[in-house]
Amino acid sequence: MDNYLFSEFETISAKAWKQKIQADLKGLDYNDTLLWRTSEGITVKPFYTKSDKTHTQINRSNTDYKICESIFIDNEIIANKLAIDALKRGANAIEFKADATFDFKEVLSNLNELNINIYFNFSFLDTNLIIEISNFFSSEKIKFNIDIIGNLAETGNWFFNLNKDHAELEKIIISTKTPILTINASLYQNAGANITQQLAYALAHANEYLNHFGAKIANRIHFNFSVGSNYFFEIAKLRAFRSLWEALLKEYEIENFKADIFVQPSLRNKTLYDYNVNMLRTTSECMSAVLGGANTVSNISYDEVFHKSNEFGERISRNQLLILKEESGFEDAHIFADGSYYIEAITKELSENALEIFKQIEQGGGFLKQLKEGIIQRKIEESAEKEQRLFDNEDLILLGTNKIQNKKDTMKNDLELFPFMKQRHHKTLIQPIIQKRLAEKLEQERLDNE
Repeated sequence: MDNYLFSEFETISAKAWKQKIQADLKGLDYNDTLLWRTSEGITVKPFYTKSDKTHTQINRSNTDYKICESIFIDNEIIANKLAIDALKRGANAIEFKADATFDFKEVLSNLNELNINIYFNFSFLDTNLIIEISNFFSSEKIKFNIDIIGNLAETGNWFFNLNKDHAELEKIIISTKTPILTINASLYQNAGANITQQLAYALAHANEYLNHFGAKIANRIHFNFSVGSNYFFEIAKLRAFRSLWEALLKEYEIENFKADIFVQPSLRNKTLYDYNVNMLRTTSECMSAVLGGANTVSNISYDEVFHKSNEFGERISRNQLLILKEESGFEDAHIFADGSYYIEAITKELSENALEIFKQIEQGGGFLKQLKEGIIQRKIEESAEKEQRLFDNEDLILLGTNKIQNKKDTMKNDLELFPFMKQRHHKTLIQPIIQKRLAEKLEQERLDNE
């Protein structure tokens, strides 16, 4: 019956479609009118056909994505209670953040026996604490977000110094079995790098560890990405990175190793004014993360920019992920993008473009060398400035901020956190990569005029 139905329709070639479109344009130029050139150097066509299908096999986990709750450890007892409450309400992974040492047994009370993933994200490097936690908890359940190169890129300094940081990391590698290294690609996205740059820098960043510690470290590495509002491109970004990581590992004679990817929505496009629109942005971005094949997704609150962590904001952000999974049919959605002509085509182009940048970095001495020379920072800054100009000229729209403003909207008395880029006054070894939201300058002007 199916063959009978479809036999009524003639196959139409891409060339025939293009000719029909050209005729309907009534003299307008096809290329100038309908082709879109992205900041990644990719030309987006108005239509895609079977000829654009790449049949690329994405090597990924077969399990569904984890819903992660991020909790800052201010008080160990409170952090533990918040984690248990989040798990009862639908989360099945926890990320603990800390900027000082803490009583980990108090934080992990009653969590060891649960079938959940635990991430530890520290802004400091304490070898003994990491080893103790690793020995206390099942090694299959925990992951540490240690990134000495990422810390250098973000702060401009090592935790201690180059030699000691690497020595401490070596000690942790020898003394633990857990995934301990995170490649913090979120830094590049939130600083304004375009998607191709994010992919290339994440790959080159990881390759620094492979070069230093050898192939043995590959199964101890996982990745942290942020996703923005370019819906299909962000789906393709995560798929492209899996292919790139697999290709790199083959050079180290490692086969069939799947990238473990932790994803959060970007902060770069989040706004202070008309902040409820942030919920729409994070929903779209979480969808991209899921469809792109993220292993773990941790949403951010709609008021993350200006409010301290609060029960309402955390509940809403968690429920966005639960609704996607339980009510919107996004369970096992990591396979949904397979076969999409458009997504497969841009996945291939992003991979190829990122690989070219990666090769240039390696030929230039590697990621760390180019970071020390300021080349990476300059490239990201150029991309960020280009994006900022698009926002300032209203070619890139954030509704409620640079378009369709609510003039009665006031925020000056609702700020619990400083929502803007903070000035750094301490001495640094290198120029740090600065994270900044697109709307900051405009928001500061509006605050001054309230």
